[in-house]
Amino acid sequence: MKQENTSITTGVPQIEVGIMQSETIRFCLNGKYSNPDTGEIREGLQEVSVHEKGLPFILQPVDYQESSFDLFDVVIGIDFHWERKETQRFKGALKLIRNDKKIQVINVLPLEDYLLSVISSEMNALSAPDLLKAHAVISRSWLLAQQYKKVQLDQESYQTIHQTEDEYIRWYDREDHTLFDVCADDHCQRYQGITRVTTRAAEEAVRSTSGEVLTYDGKICDTRFSKCCGGVSEAFEQVWEPVAHPYLSKIVDNPQSPYGFKQDLTQEENAEKWILGNPEAFCNTQNLKVLSTVLNDYDQETSQFYRWQEEIPQEKLQQLLLLNTGHDFGEIIDMLPVERGLSGRLVRLKIIGTKKTLTIGKELVIRKSLSDSHLYSSAFVVQKVFGTSSQIPESFVLIGAGWGHGVGLCQIGAAVMAEKGYSYREILTHYFPGACLENISIGG
Repeated sequence: MKQENTSITTGVPQIEVGIMQSETIRFCLNGKYSNPDTGEIREGLQEVSVHEKGLPFILQPVDYQESSFDLFDVVIGIDFHWERKETQRFKGALKLIRNDKKIQVINVLPLEDYLLSVISSEMNALSAPDLLKAHAVISRSWLLAQQYKKVQLDQESYQTIHQTEDEYIRWYDREDHTLFDVCADDHCQRYQGITRVTTRAAEEAVRSTSGEVLTYDGKICDTRFSKCCGGVSEAFEQVWEPVAHPYLSKIVDNPQSPYGFKQDLTQEENAEKWILGNPEAFCNTQNLKVLSTVLNDYDQETSQFYRWQEEIPQEKLQQLLLLNTGHDFGEIIDMLPVERGLSGRLVRLKIIGTKKTLTIGKELVIRKSLSDSHLYSSAFVVQKVFGTSSQIPESFVLIGAGWGHGVGLCQIGAAVMAEKGYSYREILTHYFPGACLENISIGG
């Protein structure tokens, strides 16, 4: 399908997106680009080394509508199981700055054009129109909440790391990017230029919701999303800083509470039954039609996301913990849940070894500590496998629920809702209870 790549909005804020870092940057300018400082005109294949003079500089398209640039060897899915390199194409300006011993590549473009790429990068541009609209609203809201600091937090009231001899608790959300507004990977929002913008539906989703944001108590909502909540969404404060946002609270991803399950998943007995069960939920689907439209090709490499299982041999677990935590636990005797969030996700996990015992958290620390990349989620129960004569487990089986942190909108669940005929407004009301949909002026 021929791509129709146009700027869909004028007079809106410019966004600076950090794309990649490398000692040498290779790119191709598809059209004429000018350096406003020197008046130099460039086009075609280019290569810039961190050792060259002239950094930083910016290259602006002479004709925004007709020009684009290709970046080679862009890493996507950083530290995830599907990490890989791609050639990606971008609209807007190309900014190169020296950052330590590497070049930081930044793409500068209008906010609404950025959103068009985000909703096509976070999911397939062939997704249902109301799913694309819902995602356009939350992606716009999240960015503006950060950009204009509508979400005000007292950064002196908490620390991102709590560490003692027996406990290591950390979350990663508050490292603000200082060289650009947002990054292009899962840490912020997936942004892959115009590489995957292929439908008018995606363009219409951004255009028809232009200026629409979710608000709560007069402030733009810090809207979050993950791939699959596993049937229940998590509260913001269980994943990041201890600040409650009422619109980012627990919701059951079902019009009715699933029969046969107690909903207080902070209790171990209830959480175990929930995770080992198969409760009905919007995101509990194997509908290939829905999955093929909501998931990009690399996401479809994961077939088990609502419930999943992973077995880690004893030796492998020791290696992972040494590499990811820096501690030698010796042989691992047990892994015990200390605290669970409202969705059953582990907030604190106690690891007992023959040499060391340590409680770790929050959810991302747990997911990274027990994997070469990331576990699908921290909503899991641990089962030990013993040999015939050993008192030490030969391996640990993790049986889990969901894909991602589980806060806010559940992308798989929202896709199913859209397929069932729910409007984007109904989808937003379901995942962000109490939030209001408002249209604000975002022009410059």
